[in-house]
Amino acid sequence: MKASTRQIQDVTVVDLSGQIKFGEGSSIVRDTVKDRLAKGHKKILMNLGEITYIDSAGIGELISAFTSTRNQGGELKLLNLTKKTRDLLQITKLYTVFDVKDDEAEALAAFS
Repeated sequence: MKASTRQIQDVTVVDLSGQIKFGEGSSIVRDTVKDRLAKGHKKILMNLGEITYIDSAGIGELISAFTSTRNQGGELKLLNLTKKTRDLLQITKLYTVFDVKDDEAEALAAFS
């Protein structure tokens, strides 16, 4: 799995590609969010458009990232979910927990 970050005004966009699964994939998500929060970036937009697979550990890391960000007074939103990821979040009832956007401009504007 690969992660890259870019800054658009006060929002950090984390572009993820590959698989978020037990092991390296989930630790990349954790480390990236932890690093952004440590640097004071509290508005995080995770772009999942290039994610090909996500397992239960990956879902756990998304929840952990969401919780960590919220606990530090920040916001975490998800962008560009693939059909598989969207279905998985709906099955697990997590779709209602995350703020999910399909358009980057709309997502950026949604941060308070």
